[in-house]
Amino acid sequence: MTRRTLITSPLEWQLTSAPVSPPLIPVLAERGGTQLKMPRPVVLVDTREQNPFDFFRFEHWFAGIEKKALRIGDYSIAGLEEICVVERKDLSDLIHSLTTNRPVFIHRLRLMSQHRHRLLVITAALSQVKSPYPQTSTSPNRITQSLIALLAGLQVPFLCTETHELGEELVASYLYQVHLYHWLESNDYGRFLVDNDL
Repeated sequence: MTRRTLITSPLEWQLTSAPVSPPLIPVLAERGGTQLKMPRPVVLVDTREQNPFDFFRFEHWFAGIEKKALRIGDYSIAGLEEICVVERKDLSDLIHSLTTNRPVFIHRLRLMSQHRHRLLVITAALSQVKSPYPQTSTSPNRITQSLIALLAGLQVPFLCTETHELGEELVASYLYQVHLYHWLESNDYGRFLVDNDL
């Protein structure tokens, strides 16, 4: 008699690239089961950003989207520029930044590391970062290890996204939540979204 398994092993699952639509609002803050009414933030997009994220899909998350020359990074929140910075790189730009333009990029990352909220977003899958690059002799190991060094040494976290659109959603959500946590702390609600939770 053979045993029949009801659920296949996760090792047999095939991942499909079909992200669901973004939520109406990324997260809600509550106290005692009552939703708190937070003012919506304004997203800042650096005027020098090449191929910028388009946050218009998330216009109900924000009060506005403004282009502005930022001192550091590509994205921030109005009023929080000194504590929140997001830098975006596609794969070719990341390779260039960590090789040919390395001293300039490392200096920018050192400045980023001084911000309370900092994030490097790479619009390429981590498997692409770790795979051979057809147009250059640069070692994928060099780029990957540089990213790990940024994380361990400068404490600048990085996030890889498979598509530009997914990067838009994750950065939009990150900026929204940085603003939300800052608002909660500034209004003496504490640094958590829901009682006994994050």
